[in-house]
Amino acid sequence: MTPLGFPVFSCGGAVAGDWIFLEDVSFFRNRKVILDRIRWRVSPGEHWVVLGANGSGKTTLLRILAGYLWPSRGRVTVLGRRFGETDLRDLRREIGWVGSFLGIQFPPNQRPLDIIVSGGFASIGIYEPPGGEDYARARDLAFRLGCGSILDSPHHVLSQGEKQRLLIARALIHAPRLLILDEPCAGLDLVAREQLLRTLVQLGSDAGGPAMILVTHHLEEIMPVFGKVLLLENGRCLAQGPKETVLTSDLLSQAFGVRIQVGRNGRRYWAWME
Repeated sequence: MTPLGFPVFSCGGAVAGDWIFLEDVSFFRNRKVILDRIRWRVSPGEHWVVLGANGSGKTTLLRILAGYLWPSRGRVTVLGRRFGETDLRDLRREIGWVGSFLGIQFPPNQRPLDIIVSGGFASIGIYEPPGGEDYARARDLAFRLGCGSILDSPHHVLSQGEKQRLLIARALIHAPRLLILDEPCAGLDLVAREQLLRTLVQLGSDAGGPAMILVTHHLEEIMPVFGKVLLLENGRCLAQGPKETVLTSDLLSQAFGVRIQVGRNGRRYWAWME
């Protein structure tokens, strides 16, 4: 076990080579191309950022990875399992998802501890009696992620930052191998955002923790632990690879359709329009 309590995963052979692999994946909706021939490989131990303007296909890509959408064309391998050859319900149990849309689905008076525990059942509510170990694990995660002090407060009185930390604890309750973060800093003020980003650094630095894929619009949210970037433009892969080669003024200007300058302060980036 590691400092955050994650089991150490090992990958070998073909699983290591094809841990996440999208082979010429396209997705169409109402004859509109949402994703166009995406080819993307993620190796074990890598943390990626998916970056792009609104409508570039980021969330659709995430939903395909999590097995909630089926590609119109191409082949998908996630956690070493190829779609069409694995039960996607089992696969989803190894994937944690953090998105602000989840927070609005919880009853206002639901206890934070029950929200965390519900992640182990992949449900909004709890439909099976949890065991004492479930609650002990949830409480331990809450304290490790800095939200142990809110466990006696109803969900509706929590700040947005506290709710997001709660969602991360919920996503981690079943020790996923992949953690998908869909704009986790949306709606947070400066302090709450930086606190949440430090939590992601802690997760990403844990050798036994999950691989992380972060979707964001903001370069300043790309913490040093995220080493690679997939840049989308109108459903296509504009660039991918080490962030030092992708986060450039020219590439971001093309992706967002306006002239953008990129700056760097130490290991953090930021962008501004000319």
